[in-house]
Amino acid sequence: MNISRQEYPRPQFVRDSWENLNGTWEFEMDLADSGAARGMEKAETAFSKQINVPFCPESELSGIGNKDFMAAVWYRRIIRIPAEKLSGRVLLHFGAVDYECTVYVNGEKAGTHRGGYSSFCFDITEHVKAGENLLTVQARDDVRGARQPGGKQSDQYGSYGCMYTRTTGIWQTVWLEYTSRCYLENVHTIADAASGVLAFSAKICGEAADAALHTTVSYKGQAVAETTVPVHTGTTDFSVTVENPQLWDVGQPNLYDLCYELTVNGETVDTVSAYCGFRTIELKNHAFYLNGRPVFQRLVLDQGFYPDGIYTAPSDEALKHDIELSMQLGFNGARLHEKVFEERFLYWADRLGYLVWGEQANWGLDITTPEGVMNFLPEWLEVLNRDFNHPAIIGWCPFNETWDREGRKQDDRVLELVYRATKAVDSTRPVIDTSGNFHVATDIYDIHDYEQDPGIFAERYGATTPEHIYDTYENRQHYAGQPFFVSEYGGTWWSNESTDGWGYGNGPATQEELADRYCGLTETLLGNEYTCAFCYTQLYDVEQEQNGMYTYEREPKFKPEIYARITATNQKPAAIEKKK
Repeated sequence: MNISRQEYPRPQFVRDSWENLNGTWEFEMDLADSGAARGMEKAETAFSKQINVPFCPESELSGIGNKDFMAAVWYRRIIRIPAEKLSGRVLLHFGAVDYECTVYVNGEKAGTHRGGYSSFCFDITEHVKAGENLLTVQARDDVRGARQPGGKQSDQYGSYGCMYTRTTGIWQTVWLEYTSRCYLENVHTIADAASGVLAFSAKICGEAADAALHTTVSYKGQAVAETTVPVHTGTTDFSVTVENPQLWDVGQPNLYDLCYELTVNGETVDTVSAYCGFRTIELKNHAFYLNGRPVFQRLVLDQGFYPDGIYTAPSDEALKHDIELSMQLGFNGARLHEKVFEERFLYWADRLGYLVWGEQANWGLDITTPEGVMNFLPEWLEVLNRDFNHPAIIGWCPFNETWDREGRKQDDRVLELVYRATKAVDSTRPVIDTSGNFHVATDIYDIHDYEQDPGIFAERYGATTPEHIYDTYENRQHYAGQPFFVSEYGGTWWSNESTDGWGYGNGPATQEELADRYCGLTETLLGNEYTCAFCYTQLYDVEQEQNGMYTYEREPKFKPEIYARITATNQKPAAIEKKK
């Protein structure tokens, strides 16, 4: 069987005993969402199509390419379980399934999950037998119902404005993992660069009377710290100290390897490899401090779309390549926009020293009533749990542009509760409640402004002070002296071929004019000592939105000398970086 995306899907928590389930599955569209009533989970039910998992059925890489609405879809394949594996646990993992997923094993329901962007796992041990087993997956999706996060997925038949092709069903790797009856479920790490203390919070699943966890910390192949602690079912906290830790930083991705070895009665029952990075984040003097110094975040907007895979990158190399394209232009990070990116992208950000903001795909969800919390927070907490250990993530932003819905304003309690829940889970990173508008409680105050005239832009942002900012919605939100961030700007239209796309404002007549505009806008933000970051829209075109630095296919749009000007501007020292 030809298997797409063969790399290990969870690089922060690696086991050797696993099996990739990507590749050819049976497939059926269920446009009326009647499949459950018709017994689609039963072995005798015929499926008429095949799909290439993990690509969504809207994508060309899936082999389906249906871009119309699909209320539900069904997947089916045979999995083979070796008899010797049944003495332990059989775990079935999904990187992401949009939106409500129900799994059947041999016709019996094995689990249900709601949330199109968070990873999840079912223990299917009690449902499988040695040899062949029938695995069936139902995914239900409704981006028009206002009760689920949908991000930039179009709620109309076709793409329009900044809304693009939908993703239905499985869109990340599906895989099996084999563990012992007692195993390590996850470990959260906090690496304190100032003290060298590396704190662990390890969660054990399964009961064991005499269990211990041996942890080894290594740097460039040499062990630098280790400890063994007794553990029990639930969570165990412990720490080690690393002398003179090498810091993870922008373009300097110093990472420490971790090895966890779980023993029961002196016998090793589980081994997991991971990694971590030592770095500190502080907000002070109206600046973002990384490892004790002010660092200006030169970010670009990355929406995580691909012309052939939609939400799913065609390869692991494509994920890495997007980061490399950004860094080549002098950007040091990205807003991962209206989408929770797959872990392999975060792995490459960690490995390359690339700053990213973690964001949820809140568009499409009604948050004008408290019900919005119920439909948002459980999935968001799963995201925080999954991505907690990535040093590249330097902040969280659960919402983006929380616009009025049919004349009804956002329920501020929803934003404040999610902000406080995020801070409770992770006190080590700043949180922006909602990017751009409308702020309720936020650590960094950001705004969006697509003014194309550098002169007007300079009047607005050249004079920013802790007492005064230009606020695009000052009648709906209140600045209280936080660090200031222009988190969307530019978005200038340019296409060498298409005339039916769009960008912000009037398109420039020449590439030179576009470069003048980019440099003028960007130099204003770099030159103000109270602006801590910018995020330019965007890294590459997405479908009809043609304001990227590259085409949708990641090909160059501009002449080399234009890219040279953009890069030189991005690399200029920022005024805020001169602070002590």
